[in-house]
Amino acid sequence: MAAPGARSCSLSGLLPAQTSLEYALLDAVTQEEKDRLVYQYLQKVDGWQQDLSVPEFPEGLEWLNTEESISVYKDLCGKVVILDFFTYCCINCIHVLPDLHALEHTYSDKDGLLIVGVHSAKFPNEKVVDNIKSAVLRYNITHPVVNDADASLWQELEVSCWPTLIILGPRGNMLFSLIGEGHKDKLFLYTSIALKYYKDRGQIRDNKIGIKLYKDSLPPSPLLFPGKVTVDHVSNRLVIADTGHHRILVVWKNGQIQYSIGGPNPGRKDGVFSESTFNSPQGVAIMNNIIYVADTENHLIRKIDLEAEMVSTVAGIGIQGTDKEGGAQGEEQPISSPWDVVSGKSGPEIQTDDILWIAMAGTHQIWALLLDSGRLPKKNELKKGTCLRFAGSGNEENRNNAYPHKAGFAQPSGLSLASEDPWNCLFIVDSESSTVRTVSLKDGAVKHLAGGERDPMNLFAFGDVDGVGINAKLQHPLGVTWDKKRNLLYVADSYNHKIKVVDPKTKNCTTLAGTGDASNVLGSSFTESTFNEPGGLCIGENSQLLYVADTNNHQIKVMDLETKTVSVLPVFRADSAVVDGPFSVEKQKTLPKLPKSAPSIRLSPVAASPGQTLEFKLKLDLPSGTKLTEGAPSCWFLSAEGNEWLLRGQIPSGEIESISNQPTISLQIPGDCLSLEAILSISVFLYYCSADSSACMMKGILFTQPLQITDTQQGCTAPVELNLTR
Repeated sequence: MAAPGARSCSLSGLLPAQTSLEYALLDAVTQEEKDRLVYQYLQKVDGWQQDLSVPEFPEGLEWLNTEESISVYKDLCGKVVILDFFTYCCINCIHVLPDLHALEHTYSDKDGLLIVGVHSAKFPNEKVVDNIKSAVLRYNITHPVVNDADASLWQELEVSCWPTLIILGPRGNMLFSLIGEGHKDKLFLYTSIALKYYKDRGQIRDNKIGIKLYKDSLPPSPLLFPGKVTVDHVSNRLVIADTGHHRILVVWKNGQIQYSIGGPNPGRKDGVFSESTFNSPQGVAIMNNIIYVADTENHLIRKIDLEAEMVSTVAGIGIQGTDKEGGAQGEEQPISSPWDVVSGKSGPEIQTDDILWIAMAGTHQIWALLLDSGRLPKKNELKKGTCLRFAGSGNEENRNNAYPHKAGFAQPSGLSLASEDPWNCLFIVDSESSTVRTVSLKDGAVKHLAGGERDPMNLFAFGDVDGVGINAKLQHPLGVTWDKKRNLLYVADSYNHKIKVVDPKTKNCTTLAGTGDASNVLGSSFTESTFNEPGGLCIGENSQLLYVADTNNHQIKVMDLETKTVSVLPVFRADSAVVDGPFSVEKQKTLPKLPKSAPSIRLSPVAASPGQTLEFKLKLDLPSGTKLTEGAPSCWFLSAEGNEWLLRGQIPSGEIESISNQPTISLQIPGDCLSLEAILSISVFLYYCSADSSACMMKGILFTQPLQITDTQQGCTAPVELNLTR
């Protein structure tokens, strides 16, 4: 509810006065003139007979990054407050976050400023608080965020656009509104003068707001929000954009890390691997030991040379661009939030890939970077290094057109290439229109394939419906990959938490894997397994395996398209078990975390006396046609939570070098037992791959052995067999 004495709380009440201010600011030359105009505007607005007051946050809303819910007229009294109305999928909202981060670094709550994110969802999936938590982590949002799932504040204030910023005075009185992105200068001007104006009147309080960051409660993980993954078909490797750790991983297909480049913190630095940094990288493409990276939040395309072990910039200037034409040399051409990349050839006579296609989410277009001199469809010869628009007007819409520059996209986020006839096209997932589209490599024509609807301005035609063409419905898809062998297209239908398959010949779109629940279950089949906002995927092993960046589960999942099973790719170093972010000596010795899907087997209790040695004999089988993975040591670990005395002086871990000659694990009961009962846990990690090493997997098993300690001397006992009935 509004404060007493307040009048209508619609944003339209600010419009006449703020419009006059902004016209006056256009004529102002010096900073002093601008400051004076804003100060005079505040005198006028502050002198209104009744405040234009914001309504109170409704009770019962879910809050993030705070110790408790926040009240406008209790907790925020005496503060200049910025309400950021956003939805986490929106590229324009993402573009505003650096401005807000910069403002928070300039002014704190002690200075009288507080930012509150008001999450007002576009898609149903974005109303779920766990998904908002993931976005808060992904984008490093450290101010309070409220989940206004029913958009009650949005409607009361008559907000009409994502993002919208509303600046409040210390009485909850609305002062300014900023609609859309690109208003950093006005945001700083209005905020700084508002703080000065109300400090001059003694109305600013320096009390602190109880902040409790959600990220501080999370355990570390090997990957953090991996956005994209691609296959190096030449060298048996994968390239992973470990987006949340701001790094690129090059891993063998058993999960062993060969290179870790960048991270753990965001940055923008070229050079040797140990010094290079990225900022939330997404798309990756590899060719001839060169990796191209869509360095999304740096607004750059980066080049990783694996032979020279160097990182360089090949497109972008490091700040968000607004140019929708391009044509300059790459390192001089401003670009905006590149989200995916794929390499290809400019013609059938070309021997090596000479074009890098770019999904330019920030300007809603498809761009091209010339890796060598060549030509695009309907273009003259272009110099090597030229970076320019290929398709898309730059208007955010779902418009198909035979003329590529008249077509419209809405945040294209995934690319895949089918250069062979009859396709000869780029496949594109257009996230904000929830469609799959094609762009012809012959003439640039943009066509519809699945999802959305016919009205090019309707970006709300989403859902979860299998069907043909326009009758199929998707929800914010982010990833796509082409299966050349089967002539099928696989789509990461991100907000439906599914993997779907599209037949481009019939336009039929059906669910391949996932239940629609945002969870992490490795079921016995595709339809029983679950995902959580998968963001990217790629095809490998002669179309047998589909690698999925299961973003919010912080995993790379491996889908076997022949056996219809799903497994998790372990990520590890050769000298350690599963890694967790930056590698440290201490972490190499710690017990890795078992997958949630690992079976837990409770053994029959065993009586033992002090000084007695127990033996546990591993007798585990691998699936037929598989072998232990070389270079990824399978291993066992002992633990005894709450009874750590049991392991004093013991060998707590070891390797499993051969499946035909598995080790016997020994445990000597200490002479000074601190308890008469204890539970010993034996964790086993098996890394194995198919006979031809084309597909690699990890299986975890937990055995728990209850022990009953007795003074009665026990005779020689037979080894306890540790096996798993398949």
